[in-house]
Amino acid sequence: MPSTKKALHFLGSALATTVSVAILGYGMSTEWAVSKMLCSGHENIFTNGSANISYELFYGVIARGSCPVFGGEKTIQVFEKLAETGGAPQILHGIVITLLALCLLCSAGSILITLYNSVSNPYQTYMGPIGLYTCSSGSACISFLVLILYVVNVQLTEMSEDLVKNDVGIVSVNLKDKTSEFQVGYFLLIPYMVLSLLAILLVHVFEHAAYTHRQEQQRPTEDAPKEIMMY
Repeated sequence: MPSTKKALHFLGSALATTVSVAILGYGMSTEWAVSKMLCSGHENIFTNGSANISYELFYGVIARGSCPVFGGEKTIQVFEKLAETGGAPQILHGIVITLLALCLLCSAGSILITLYNSVSNPYQTYMGPIGLYTCSSGSACISFLVLILYVVNVQLTEMSEDLVKNDVGIVSVNLKDKTSEFQVGYFLLIPYMVLSLLAILLVHVFEHAAYTHRQEQQRPTEDAPKEIMMY
């Protein structure tokens, strides 16, 4: 059976990972970004309309005001509409969702490993601290990659413009001056990443203390005179 100190460290790590999963789960269900742009008819040199898109991961809301003539508000399935427009935005959005699923999978692995270590001592196997380091560091690295890819998709591709044009239909429109603001869902990736690293730190602190203790126990024997060692 593991010591009380070890159990507390690993249970603390499991708690940190569990909280991170709850945060990520909530983040995946709420708004990630809002894009706004000016809109006018193809033959109209004056910009008198606007279009806003609010993004969640799976759903979004397109709101058009005089774009190009009439307005309206519509809820869309983001991935379904991106499949209609195709191109890089669809690929990047698919990658983002896949990576987030991997984050949840890695976090689940971290929780199982830490709970197992709180009642057992599998130090030299993949179910020991090495397994935790792998899963939790994977969660942190993947979530950081998601932060970058989502910014690229919203800011640098024409995802928002394509979705508005797809919503307008056959009427040609001019879209310009796009601005984007990231929302709670996106920023919740940061505490998720921090908590994943905290889970590693809690176990590493215990491992380092245990290693130091073992070294101190061995030192008196190593430093003893050879004459004493002979008897």
